[in-house]
Amino acid sequence: MDTAPTPRIRNVALVGHGGSGKTTLAESLLHRAGVIARLGRVEDGTTVCDTEPEEIKRGMSLSLAVAPFEWTASDGESYKVNLIDTPGYADFAGAVDSALSVADLAVVVVSAVDGVEVGTEHVWRLCEEAGIPRLVFITKEDKQRADFHSVLDQLKSTFGSGFATLELPLGEEESFHGVADVLSDQGFEYESDGRHHAEPIPADVLDEEARLHEEIAEEIVSGDDDQLERYLSGDVPTADELERTLRHEVLDCLEFPVLVGSAATGVGIDRLADFICELGPSPADRPATALVAGDETEVLADPAGRPLAYVFRTVVDQFVGQLSMFKVLSGTIAGDDRLTNTTTDTEERLHGLFYLRGKEHLPAERVVAGDIAAVAKLSASPSGSALAPKGYPVTVPSPEPRPTAYALALRPLTQADDDKLSGAIQRLCAEDPSLAVERIEETAQTVLRGTGDTHLAVALERLSRKFGVNVTTEDVKVPYRETIVGSAEAEGKLKKQSGGHGQFAVVQLRVSPRERGAGSEFVDSIVGGAIPRNYIPAVEKGVDEAMANGGVNGFPVVDVRVECYDGKFHAVDSSDMAFRTAAALGLKEAMAKASPVVLEPISLLTVTVPDGFQGDVMGDLNSRRGRINGSASIGGGLHEVQAMVPTAEIQRYVLDLRSMTGGRGTFSAVHDHYDVLPSHLVEKVKKASGNGSGH
Repeated sequence: MDTAPTPRIRNVALVGHGGSGKTTLAESLLHRAGVIARLGRVEDGTTVCDTEPEEIKRGMSLSLAVAPFEWTASDGESYKVNLIDTPGYADFAGAVDSALSVADLAVVVVSAVDGVEVGTEHVWRLCEEAGIPRLVFITKEDKQRADFHSVLDQLKSTFGSGFATLELPLGEEESFHGVADVLSDQGFEYESDGRHHAEPIPADVLDEEARLHEEIAEEIVSGDDDQLERYLSGDVPTADELERTLRHEVLDCLEFPVLVGSAATGVGIDRLADFICELGPSPADRPATALVAGDETEVLADPAGRPLAYVFRTVVDQFVGQLSMFKVLSGTIAGDDRLTNTTTDTEERLHGLFYLRGKEHLPAERVVAGDIAAVAKLSASPSGSALAPKGYPVTVPSPEPRPTAYALALRPLTQADDDKLSGAIQRLCAEDPSLAVERIEETAQTVLRGTGDTHLAVALERLSRKFGVNVTTEDVKVPYRETIVGSAEAEGKLKKQSGGHGQFAVVQLRVSPRERGAGSEFVDSIVGGAIPRNYIPAVEKGVDEAMANGGVNGFPVVDVRVECYDGKFHAVDSSDMAFRTAAALGLKEAMAKASPVVLEPISLLTVTVPDGFQGDVMGDLNSRRGRINGSASIGGGLHEVQAMVPTAEIQRYVLDLRSMTGGRGTFSAVHDHYDVLPSHLVEKVKKASGNGSGH
């Protein structure tokens, strides 16, 4: 593939709700550009962008895929378009974040059948927050129940003004055969090969097209004082003049062109490619933001500038190893260049640059500012890394990691799986930053966290396929703890005689509660040598071990003051081990007398939902033993609810909230404190934790 100059590069993310037709649209664009000879099908697993076995099995995109093509637009210029196909399912929204971090234009794909859906709202909000210019493509116009005007109304009612309807469909459903160009007042009829020819606009569309032309022209020129003055004086702007002004308004996110077509029949696909090239911004129009020595600055996409690359995705390939996809933010990078990871200060050699098109590798000698490429074996530069000349103190902000709201504990099937698990999981997390893993010593579990159940199911399938590690899963154990609310005294006594030296130790302990969260404390109050000084450390160790092993209910003991105030020893039969054992026995007995209680972790939950759902959410949180802290409107039709909720009650909350709000609700949860578990739940919790009736 030839190197394109920076002003002729277009980095375009296809975003939208799952099933809206993004991957099929990418396939149609590649086919119309002559990159592929025939259209693949998502259902058959034959598309360029969906190549992973997990994607083919489910018939949906699970990660982003890059598919570049060259296009000669209607203005006669040749462009390079880097298409970035993204998943639409909520569990894989992290891939959308990565795509938008390098895209200069988002094509929001909306189904003419299903209209604006939850995923449409989600990606629109992401683009809005990131300041990404947008273009809307209404696809599936050839399908039954397609309704272009209904979708247009939904867009305006959901997202407000600014939608510039540049095309109208000619026919609909099975009779969809062309489009009317609102700017040029022309009709375009399509042949079976996806090419079009101009025809007069049919009479049944003519009045609507003329009205729209006036509205769109007025809206476009209102953003340009000079053109507005000419327009008001009767000078009617040409289609080319309107398009030039519209391009600036698209860049400034003031106007959002709306196009229509069908990826299946090819109607409107070539015009979409034209508009991407002619209205979409180039990387030179949108400087990147970076921190240079801590100060925020703009990085211009200048091929002659200092080289700076941003790694936005890593992929583990079974044959090549780790592949890193990167965007050149500045300068020009050639094969075998050496750049330094600006975070770790590790030097990386960029050997064998190439462009990725799905799984196809297209060799590249050099990559200019604004372009997207890939390189193998950047082992020390995961997603989010910046690569620059040594000594250049620059960092590039990365998307915030998605909240890991769903978790499963992993149990390796064999010893061989156990040996490989840690390394394989780390590589899996490097490939997908939305995953996180931790070892919880308190419950002896290795826990994998992600954004939902499907996210983790796919991760475990990849763990097996790519790394040969097989695991079973179980629920994550809640880390309950135990303390006391009263004071008590008890004697721990060990007396054994079995020939030769025996074992003898007596320890008198007094236990009392400490303030919640203060930790446990051991106090030595021995006077008069009742227990020799050299045995006191053994007593303390016995107490500590007993606390860690679990109190009356079998959970680790916290926030208890243990005072050793008396005891007895034998000159021959006493030993460190005897005093450790006696101390443990004494603590268990004292705890039983001091009104033990089980403590459960409490999370601070922040839930964001559309205004109409706050009542349902608050009622649901109350049913989970939650205590509502507050509820307030935060603008944009959204409501925020804060509550303290037992962690055990929100293990599957991500799934329940999606169900309750139709996928529109989001939340974050952080551990806040421990509180007493209601007594009627203690036996249930002990059974679920495998503690039976106690120790």
